[in-house]
Amino acid sequence: MIELTIRDDVAHVVLNAPDKLNALDEAALAELDAAYRAAEAAGVRALVLRGEGRAFCAGRDIAGVDPRDDDVMGFLGGLVTPLLQRMSAFPAPTFAAAHGACLGVGLGLLIATDVVYVADTAKIGSPFANLGATLDSGGHALFVERLGAHRTLDLIYSGRLMSGAEAVAAGLFSQVFPADAVRAATEDAAARAATGATQAFLASKELVRALRDDRLGLWESVAAENRAQAALCATADYREGFAAFQEKRKPVFTGRD
Repeated sequence: MIELTIRDDVAHVVLNAPDKLNALDEAALAELDAAYRAAEAAGVRALVLRGEGRAFCAGRDIAGVDPRDDDVMGFLGGLVTPLLQRMSAFPAPTFAAAHGACLGVGLGLLIATDVVYVADTAKIGSPFANLGATLDSGGHALFVERLGAHRTLDLIYSGRLMSGAEAVAAGLFSQVFPADAVRAATEDAAARAATGATQAFLASKELVRALRDDRLGLWESVAAENRAQAALCATADYREGFAAFQEKRKPVFTGRD
C-alpha cells in the first residue's frame, strides 16, 4: 500500500490504496513507518507525502474492526503516535499534498508534516460523532490552537467538514490549490527545498517545534535563534551563502554540516 521512490534528493511517499480511500490499518502504518526510516537512511533533503485516488487518507481502516475487542490504545498509542512523532522529527523539510478526505489518522499525518498544501476539494474536520468516537491523532490540538474552543467544538458536535479553502483561510494549513494542481505545487516546493540550505531549514524547524511544544517566550526564542545562528556559522552552506552574496552569484548548497 505504501510506495517510496527517491529522486533528486527528494523522497516521494505515496499512500496507494485508493479503493479504500487510503485508510490505514496496522500493516499500512508499519509500512509507512518503514518508508520514513528508509528515506531518512538515504539522506534525502526533502520529502513529499500524498495519496492516490479520490482522497488523501480517510483515517483508520475500521472495515474489520470489532469494537468489543478493539485495542484502541495499542493502535493509537502504540502505532499511530510513534509514527506521527517520527514524521514530525524527520531530518529534512517535509511536504504533503492533501485532497479529498483528510480525516482522523489522515489528518494526523498532515499535522505531523512541515508544510501542507491542500486542494480546494479537501474535506477536513471531525466526522466521528456518527461512530460514537472522538477526534484523535492531534486534531484537538490543531483545531483549538488555530480555531479556538468554540469553533472546534462546533465542528466536532456538528460533524461538518471544512473545505480546503476554508481550512487555509482559518490558518490550519499553508496554501490552497485547484485539485489538479496541488500535487505539482507540492512537488515543486519540495524540489526547491531540496536544493536549499538544509541545516538552516532544520534549525528553523527545531525553533518552530520549541515555540509550539515548549511554549518559548520572546526572549527565550531570541536566545535560541542566537544559538542556532552561531552553530550554523560552522556549516559549509553558511560559508557558501555569504560567498555567493559577496560574489553576486547564486549559491550552491550541499545541505551538509
